[in-house]
Amino acid sequence: EGDAGSYIDKELVENDPHSQIEGILLAAYATGACEAIIYARYEYPRARRVLEAAVDEARAAGLVGASLFGSDFACDITVVRGQGAYICGEETSLLRSLEGVPALVSVRPPFPAQEGLWRCPTAVNNVETIHTLPWIIEHGADAYASLGHEKSRGTKVISLNHRVAHPGVYEVELGVTLRHVIFDLAGGMADRQNCKAVQVGGPLGGLLPESLLDTRLDFEAMAAQGAILGHGGIVVYSQEDDLVKIGRGLMHFCAVESCGKCFPCRIGAVRGTELFDQMMESGVTDERVELLGELCETMKYGSLCAMGGMTPAPIESLIQHFPDELERYRKSVAPERTP
Repeated sequence: EGDAGSYIDKELVENDPHSQIEGILLAAYATGACEAIIYARYEYPRARRVLEAAVDEARAAGLVGASLFGSDFACDITVVRGQGAYICGEETSLLRSLEGVPALVSVRPPFPAQEGLWRCPTAVNNVETIHTLPWIIEHGADAYASLGHEKSRGTKVISLNHRVAHPGVYEVELGVTLRHVIFDLAGGMADRQNCKAVQVGGPLGGLLPESLLDTRLDFEAMAAQGAILGHGGIVVYSQEDDLVKIGRGLMHFCAVESCGKCFPCRIGAVRGTELFDQMMESGVTDERVELLGELCETMKYGSLCAMGGMTPAPIESLIQHFPDELERYRKSVAPERTP
């Protein structure tokens, strides 16, 4: 995970690394893979050490790298340290990084499952998916499908930031509301603050106002509000947070983390950051807001991957749901003096 404000994978692997290994072996057995690689985030050195120790323990027990339980199945597991690039959350960039070449997004097809790492078929999954497999195998698919809401079945691990009374990692059924998560599970806002906005799914997620906190935390309901569930990182903003500055920071994040392969993302994020700087320094105007909206359209439909394509989501929701935030930066213009 590379999302700012999310630490779900870190908690899962640091506290239960052997479930991750068991899930990897199950996935490898199902797909016929003989080699598995754990791509550990650069910023998580402890998680990487825990995983390396767990792999060594599993290897010593004859579970990794050898014939498993006397069968003809064997799978080796290697832990690799990433280099800190957010774009490596995109699967083709991650594979290029493992190959030791620039982590640029690849055009698809072919998809990684057809031609991935070193041109071999490769299944790319995140930590939470792999972590869930042992439970599903033990209890059955029907038991897992009994959880959740409508098309979004099962559970989701989420994380909440310091704006709530009890920040941390929670596992919830898909379909619970954001209000339930923030006020019932996490104890409400910290320090008697008011909730201004919630961003779900990391820096590419839309900003939802307090009036939409009854939105269900599932894939369909979030999409209907122009937001995403994503990795499940939930960042809550209070009245102390300036959402225009937040929007500028999110656009700048894309400018810094873009792989640079496609120009809508590479150039668009830089121009978007410049537009925010102009609005914050010399004032919001209708023309600048309109230009920002057009820029978002270009990035959304012209970018090669979700990095550039979804960066506009929080910006568009800022314009839609929080016009008062922008109005605070609108400079009053004195009427022209007639001769």
